[in-house]
Amino acid sequence: MKVREIMTQHVSSVSSQSAIQDVAKQMKDLNVGSIPVCDNQNQPVGIVTDRDIVVRGIVENLDTTTSVDNVMSKELIYVSPEAHVHEAARLMSENQIRRLPVVENGQIVGIVAIGDLAVRNIYVDDAGKALSDISTPSRPMK
Repeated sequence: MKVREIMTQHVSSVSSQSAIQDVAKQMKDLNVGSIPVCDNQNQPVGIVTDRDIVVRGIVENLDTTTSVDNVMSKELIYVSPEAHVHEAARLMSENQIRRLPVVENGQIVGIVAIGDLAVRNIYVDDAGKALSDISTPSRPMK
């Protein structure tokens, strides 16, 4: 099965100059935990998660009007819509991420989440392994 068959299409994105407060509100309104950050040609330049806003924004005492480029993850890991879902699971597992932007010809065309794999019984093992790897701390907790 290809990523295209399970990805969420019609993904909202934000500009790198969007205020973190506006992005957080958009996440709440859309009931999502991450939003791709794109330039004016809809090319991805990063992704911002609710965790980024908390750990890099609130904990660092940034003003809520601070632009999202100060808290977003700039090293974007993504997958092609033509990739097999096993590849998406592998990327999530290796990079300890739960959401993976889907990029085609340099443009955001969707997003695939660990839950998209888990709800398909034939990929439950891939999803379980990925979730296990994602949940393993990348460094010791203090």
